[in-house]
Amino acid sequence: MLLIGLLCGAPFGRAINRQAPAHIVNAWRVAHASLPAGGLLMLVVGAVLTPLAGGDAVKWLIALSLIVSSYAFCVSLPLAAIVGQRGLTPDGPWSGKLVYAGNLLGAATSLLAVFALIYAAFVSL
Repeated sequence: MLLIGLLCGAPFGRAINRQAPAHIVNAWRVAHASLPAGGLLMLVVGAVLTPLAGGDAVKWLIALSLIVSSYAFCVSLPLAAIVGQRGLTPDGPWSGKLVYAGNLLGAATSLLAVFALIYAAFVSL
């Protein structure tokens, strides 16, 4: 996830240099900034996961949710910039629906991971 996010910097720079429309530049900016942030989040959660209570099932839920979320965003965010779709609604062409599905899956699994992490932190107190 870190690598994909950092590699999104090249098309981000190209979009700026060729004076692409603002929504394309912003889409590359989002991909270039948020994917490495998500990768760092996974590293931090991985570091604190072992001492958390809640059982192995909760730890697996956190890990798998973050993995699914990261792959969904690794597909949807660069794709959104490539096809020029924001992916906020399921309307539009198939590419917009794919971006929307990736965003929805990424957001839902991120939310699941956060709730599981809060639960594990709470029972660890």
